[in-house]
Amino acid sequence: MTAQVEFFTHSPEETEALAQRLAQRLSPGDVIAYEGGLGMGKTAFTRGLARGLGYSGHVTSPTFTIVNEYEGSILPLFHFDMYRLGGPDDLFDIGWVDYLDRGGVCAVEWSELVADALPPETIYVRFSRMAENDFWRTITIEGVDMT
Repeated sequence: MTAQVEFFTHSPEETEALAQRLAQRLSPGDVIAYEGGLGMGKTAFTRGLARGLGYSGHVTSPTFTIVNEYEGSILPLFHFDMYRLGGPDDLFDIGWVDYLDRGGVCAVEWSELVADALPPETIYVRFSRMAENDFWRTITIEGVDMT
């Protein structure tokens, strides 16, 4: 397993830039599991991923739709929000395996609710708020070389 690397961001723009950097290291079929509470920057991070994968449209949280699809010029991005699912079995009911087979990148919010369904090579992105300022974040990335 690749070592964990901590990054510190001080604005949504810096969070997006970090995600764009991660997007350059992604391959078809990669799964990114987000961990972190409400308002931690997951949607901003996903906006950066989408930009890094060549998507230029509007990016929103899939809270009520379960999954949003963004067709980029490099790779498609499938952005999941698992908050409303009852567990891993529900994930398979919405076509999880089909998304994995489509050759895009799957970004999964509330991934801890479906941890048993995630592949072993999942990339983890953990968000936490820094005590100094409500807008500052510590973002830990594990499972991919970020050097």
